[in-house]
Amino acid sequence: MQPVFDGHNDVLLRLWSNAAKGADPVAEFMEGTGEGHIDMPRAQKGGLAGGLCAIYISSGDIGDDNRDANGHYAVPLSEPLERAPSLDIALDMASIAFRIDRAGGWKICRNSKDIAAAEAEGKFAAVLHMEGCEAIDADLAALDVFYAAGLRSLGPVWSRHTIFGHGVPFAFPSSPDTGPGLTEAGKRLVKECNRIGIAIDLAHITEQGFWDVARLSDKPLIVSHSNAHALTPISRNLTDKQLGAVRESNGLVGLNFAVTMLRADGGKRADTPLSDMIRHVDHLVEHVGIDGVALGSDFDGATIPAEIGDAAGLQNLVAALRDAGYGDAELKKICRDNWLRVLRAAWHETEAN
Repeated sequence: MQPVFDGHNDVLLRLWSNAAKGADPVAEFMEGTGEGHIDMPRAQKGGLAGGLCAIYISSGDIGDDNRDANGHYAVPLSEPLERAPSLDIALDMASIAFRIDRAGGWKICRNSKDIAAAEAEGKFAAVLHMEGCEAIDADLAALDVFYAAGLRSLGPVWSRHTIFGHGVPFAFPSSPDTGPGLTEAGKRLVKECNRIGIAIDLAHITEQGFWDVARLSDKPLIVSHSNAHALTPISRNLTDKQLGAVRESNGLVGLNFAVTMLRADGGKRADTPLSDMIRHVDHLVEHVGIDGVALGSDFDGATIPAEIGDAAGLQNLVAALRDAGYGDAELKKICRDNWLRVLRAAWHETEAN
């Protein structure tokens, strides 16, 4: 079985949402309920050894995509969120993560040694990520607190605007160049993350924001869960020019399993074949290189191909990649090692660390 370190999931959102209805989030993760995509039993079955677990504040129902006869759609951006309630929810989600850690369901990892230790113990290696920084203030005081608590990755925006920058809407077909990029507060955030060792994720930012970070950051460019715009022209996917910049920075793109970002027609259909995923991997490898392509499933946050189904089905993708000609050394990079490389760089680590 090929171990997988995955670049993005929304399991904390699912557990938090169910906890609000009276469920026990620790038991739900450790024992499994069959809901969603990730829990401890299914992760172990599918070889999911760890990944970046998002603290994400939902906008609620963002509305249907209202496709026209050609399958085209444009969902309006969600309104910006207020900071105080966002901070409360972020703390709640972090608390769930810590409770799972204390119960032995996973290990919160702050560095690559922690990840290696978790893997050696057979525990899920969970890295805390913040998707959209509504819980962070412009002065970045809260950033220090979340960093001390274990936050090691963040995206300045989700697909809505924050005080740090502008997000892309969900639209097909659409360029990712949909508006302005970083604000002045966002530029300070990028510099501070570089300084203290927090990875910066560009998965939901506008193309202008992408280039703003590329100019400011001295770390590899990371796009945790996006695909190739040349194959699926949704606003969330990356142009070949952006892919070239990721390659130039020794960065990484994580393949998003969301079917709307894989299919040529942008359709939301679970019967999407694994060949569509291979198509995107091939394109990413061509434009970023084998050292810059990884997995960013978006488990618990998207409709994914039925042939995978959930974390238990991850080895079906591994088998499809192997059938497509990717050898053991290449699979090891795509499934795990490339993520560890860019995280070490973002966290000021070296191979010797």
